[in-house]
Amino acid sequence: VDGVYMKAGLEREKTVLLCVIGVREDGTKELLAMGEGYRESKESWADVLRDLKFRGMNSPLLVIGDGALGIWSALNEVYPDSLHQRCWNHKIINILDKLPKAMHKEAKKRLREIYQADTVEQCKEWIRNYAQDLIVAGQNKAAVALTKDIEELTSFFNFPKEHWIHLRTTNPIESVFSGVRNRTKVVKRFRKRDNAKYMIFKLI
Repeated sequence: VDGVYMKAGLEREKTVLLCVIGVREDGTKELLAMGEGYRESKESWADVLRDLKFRGMNSPLLVIGDGALGIWSALNEVYPDSLHQRCWNHKIINILDKLPKAMHKEAKKRLREIYQADTVEQCKEWIRNYAQDLIVAGQNKAAVALTKDIEELTSFFNFPKEHWIHLRTTNPIESVFSGVRNRTKVVKRFRKRDNAKYMIFKLI
């Protein structure tokens, strides 16, 4: 799940197009929803999820997204049985933002090793170990960012190992959005909101 900003008409505020891409058991990806929202709020995400439920979608086994609070609050309300998985790519970027550039190379290496652990127990142990090393190095903010949402960072371990590479990040939807952003940057501004939504729908 993720959102992409859409500029349409002469409105001063940016509208967010909230998108949900589902993955079937055989790996086939499906665009499930594309709803208009405001700043990825809980209310906007809840509208998208309620529409999916109304159309007959059962509770997803796992939902992967970034740290935006709106989607997770809405999920707890509409699909409370779904497991939550925080995107590791977003987590790494968040941690690197709190570290001096001199520490980035080592941080990337350590974090990659952590999410590639063989077991959930090993992953959590390595998270705690690296957090302690960061504290010793005087990087408390990065340590807090690493240990925050530790359960949601390791939900993918509940699924078959061959699926882990696809469940750790929002890459499947981010790669789609990169093409959308390239096209919308060229257009810059649509005269009508529906024109923007139609083009983004066709691109996705």
